[in-house]
Amino acid sequence: MKFEILTIFPDFFRGPLDYGIVRRAREAGLIEIAIHDLRAYTHDRHRTVDDRPFGGGEGMVLKPEPIFECLEAVKVAPRLERTREDASETVVLLSPQGQIFTQSRAQELQRRERVVLICGRYEGVDERVGEYLADREISVGDFVLSGGELGAAIIVDTVSRLVPGALGNAASAQQESFTKASPHICQQKANVGHPEDEPPSSTCGSGGLLDYPHYTRPAEFRGMAVPEVLVNGNHDEIRRWRRRKALEKTLANRPDLLREAELSKEDRKILEEIEGGE
Repeated sequence: MKFEILTIFPDFFRGPLDYGIVRRAREAGLIEIAIHDLRAYTHDRHRTVDDRPFGGGEGMVLKPEPIFECLEAVKVAPRLERTREDASETVVLLSPQGQIFTQSRAQELQRRERVVLICGRYEGVDERVGEYLADREISVGDFVLSGGELGAAIIVDTVSRLVPGALGNAASAQQESFTKASPHICQQKANVGHPEDEPPSSTCGSGGLLDYPHYTRPAEFRGMAVPEVLVNGNHDEIRRWRRRKALEKTLANRPDLLREAELSKEDRKILEEIEGGE
């Protein structure tokens, strides 16, 4: 898939997108990232990209001309002129007024062949960009950044992880926080072509909850021991423990996620026990 990023600070992306999974995905040819400098699409000697808003007010607003011309140059039609064949691409305006970016929205973007990200700046972007060019406005959180560049980097990183082949273990994306994959589809290795002497996996999808706790060696560190259940070799017990801990953490830190999470009867029973202090 390809990301197109429109920005007035192209050098910003020289660092965030050159490391880790994003770098490996680029080197493997799984994703492509093109950075477009909006100042290259201005026509005055000062390369002006902003102006004062009509009606007055504080601050400056990004002008529509450079953004429209940039998208025309990379052959992205205005939203109302796109055909069904254009459904493989989408244009996103990074804005504090946008819908909150979630793992579900990342999964939806990953299914596109091209994602265009317009980085807002200053007090915002001329409203005609949102009305005629962007398919959606997205915010990475209920706070205000200096511009959309950090948000664009977050979206590229999140979506890139979901591209097939980007992660060393594809199952990792199902176990992470917020992922809506079913928590009850656990990997029974003996039943999917793995050697019979291999034990079944103790992991499963988060089902929209926060991830369960993780521990590694040493088993005891400065008097703090790894929970006994994780070292006893009983994979069914481990799965149950992990699910309970995921429910506990979600209830404590993000109870709002429980409204849309895929919960079994056993999950609901565990929640009743937790809330009842048992």
